[in-house]
Amino acid sequence: MAIPQRTLALGALPFGTSVDEATSFAVLDRFTELGGTVIDTANNYAYWVEGGTGDESEETLGRWLAARGNRDGLVLSTKCGARPAIPGSAEVEGLSEKAIRSALDDSLRRLGVDRIDVFWAHVEDRAVPLAETVTALADLVDEGKAGELGVSNHAVWRVERARALAGDRPRYTHLQYRHSYLQPRFDKALPSTAHVHVTRELLDYTRSEGDLTIWAYSALLSGGYTRPEVGLPEAYDHPGTAPRLAALREVAGELGATVNQVVLAWLLDGEPSVLPVVGASRVEQVEEAMGALALTLDPDQRRRLDEAGA
Repeated sequence: MAIPQRTLALGALPFGTSVDEATSFAVLDRFTELGGTVIDTANNYAYWVEGGTGDESEETLGRWLAARGNRDGLVLSTKCGARPAIPGSAEVEGLSEKAIRSALDDSLRRLGVDRIDVFWAHVEDRAVPLAETVTALADLVDEGKAGELGVSNHAVWRVERARALAGDRPRYTHLQYRHSYLQPRFDKALPSTAHVHVTRELLDYTRSEGDLTIWAYSALLSGGYTRPEVGLPEAYDHPGTAPRLAALREVAGELGATVNQVVLAWLLDGEPSVLPVVGASRVEQVEEAMGALALTLDPDQRRRLDEAGA
């Protein structure tokens, strides 16, 4: 199934660990009731939670798919490369041909499906020749096990080199990076060392290529826009943040929308358009996020949001 224009992806990271199965099913049900079709997970979510192994999100999603019988109407996205090679180990599986094939087969089993619509290289692995990774991923598309390919948290030059190496074979057409309306300082660490943020270079590269789609994780900063008890990470503590928050609240008031909805609309209608990946632990959060799809920023509102804090 193709990815619709101007849509959201539901991030399934917490399902089966910090979000129990009954709640996960309720969130997934409401997402699809509201027209959502794109679900994003990974083969390592969420091994870092106490008692987690990395199986939980995919297995929970697999049980939901089996119970609802709705696989054909969905776009399933999962990733490989960042799962611990051995439980409890700091070493990850990486992006060798063997690791990629094993990871995909395991994901298919956990999800209970025979094809992944978008299959991602989750993190860089510079210990493996890039040509080996590119060839292994292209082979999986040719074999029908994967539909399209994505890459997350990679340096832009590595993405371009991988696409060039692929030549006429299947290549990366999806990019997943951290991105939101508030912009971080690049001299301060992001909340996770694995996170790589969207840059002007990445946006320019995407605009110039024509066949790339950016997916934005942490689009709502884990509740940082609206929940004082969460707050904003240190990287967002700089003079540009306050005027951007003021502009955000002003536009939200004009539209009768929530701040989170305006953030999502800003991403959706940017140049290039960005596909936000929104996590949810409650049905109400899904309803709020999906409400952003009905929101339109007029040119003046867009200008004020863009120029705030510049």
